Amino acid sequence: MSLGLGVAQLAAPDTVRRISGVDDSPTSRTVVPLVGARELVHAAGLLTSRRKSIWAWTRVLGDAMDLASLGVAIARRGGRRRRRLVGVTGAVVGITVVDLLTAVQATRAKRSGAVQGLREGGSMELTATTTIRKTPPKVYAFWRDLGNLPTFMAHLEEIRTTGDRTSHWSASAPFGKNVEWDAEIVDEAPGEKIAWRSTGNADVANAGTVRFVPAPDGVSTEVHVVLSYDIPGGAIGKAVARYFGEEPHQQLDDDLRRLKQVLETGQVVRSDGAPWGKRARKEFPQRPAQPLSDAELAKGADA
Repeated sequence: MSLGLGVAQLAAPDTVRRISGVDDSPTSRTVVPLVGARELVHAAGLLTSRRKSIWAWTRVLGDAMDLASLGVAIARRGGRRRRRLVGVTGAVVGITVVDLLTAVQATRAKRSGAVQGLREGGSMELTATTTIRKTPPKVYAFWRDLGNLPTFMAHLEEIRTTGDRTSHWSASAPFGKNVEWDAEIVDEAPGEKIAWRSTGNADVANAGTVRFVPAPDGVSTEVHVVLSYDIPGGAIGKAVARYFGEEPHQQLDDDLRRLKQVLETGQVVRSDGAPWGKRARKEFPQRPAQPLSDAELAKGADA
């Protein structure tokens, strides 16, 4: 509508003024092209900008200006011109109603999208893959014994089995906090897949799936992990955690690297810069390997 009105008012201003009943006014010769230019600006904004609600409200404001101008013109004219102006004013009132409804709907849609964005802001989905030189049944069996998970997942403190498919998890969180939740296995194919999710009022709602896929060499296993969870504090908590080194994507990559080490070598290989792993929370930042000092050796022995 803005595009059509703008083109008409700029391409044939005399015709527009004659139809609307303001063709006898010197002021209208200036106002009509200016209104046409304004309509083209509205059209450009509505067609190209992502901020549709703002541009919709500018049309409502423009309609109000048009109605005010038409009101002044009606007061100053009579006869057929006045009747034409009344008809044009009625049409502009109808357009204003449509524009107002459109602006309100656009604003509601924007707010709804903002709320949804906030809800999704605290959720995160992580994916990672590694290849382990062990057969799928062996890798599956190691993972299925949930008590093994804390040996390679740095932030897990303990997993206590409470039933055939249920367990209680405890994990460390940023800033020295601990979180706990109950979980259940919701889907399982021995040697191929394990899927689980948190239950009840979990401190951190989460779910995950791990698949064990035979590698092309016939002896190794591709481990594909997908984790999703809500980070405490939402999007802000996510940003703060990342700032302080708790980068979830890197954590999962590191966890699978440790899983590979555990299954292939029997232990997690650590650099000299972090010999005690998560016990001292020294896994980040890593530094190049170098001899330990006497104090560090003594601290390691005490630990």
